[in-house]
Amino acid sequence: MSKRKGLSVEEKKKKMLEIFHESLDFYQLKELEKIAPKQKGVIAQSVKDVIQSLVDDGLVDTDKIGTSVYYWSYPSKTRKSKERLLEQKKNQLQECKKKLKATSDAVEKAKIGREENEQRRCILKELSEGKSILEELRAEMRKYQGKDPKTMKLLKEQTQIAMDAANRWIDNIFILKHWCVNRFNIEEEKLNKEFGIDPDLDYIK
Repeated sequence: MSKRKGLSVEEKKKKMLEIFHESLDFYQLKELEKIAPKQKGVIAQSVKDVIQSLVDDGLVDTDKIGTSVYYWSYPSKTRKSKERLLEQKKNQLQECKKKLKATSDAVEKAKIGREENEQRRCILKELSEGKSILEELRAEMRKYQGKDPKTMKLLKEQTQIAMDAANRWIDNIFILKHWCVNRFNIEEEKLNKEFGIDPDLDYIK
């Protein structure tokens, strides 16, 4: 025969509230530890933690009179707490909706004037071509390592020219990005994504 499954935390909290709401009385912890197992099946060892949790949730009131601590709760207390929580969640939802709309409006505004255009395509194309040429020259240099000094010098000069050209285009991209960020108040990350710019783009060394 299987053992009876114990109550969950939420079930224990519900049972403890029933003690207060059914009796409409005040209790000390020791009294609750005796009543809860008999009336509601809540083990005495867990009563203290459950009561404290209900106090933290604002569902049970407590006060110290002399050296004794008393606990109480009325049905209206629970209802008002739930109504306050519901109102709080509604306000949070409204704030989230406002922030979402403001963000959407900002994104749409930032897109104005940054549509796909020929200038952008040309810059990216020339940058890509410059990188390709640079890689070809570097591959050629590796083939001639330790050979004709004149050829090596020429290849180094051509490589430097290609590198300088590529870096100029990279510099142009950085300048345009900086202008767009300041002009349209958009985050750099969104700008990179919108125009297909590699976020790790950097000068070639």
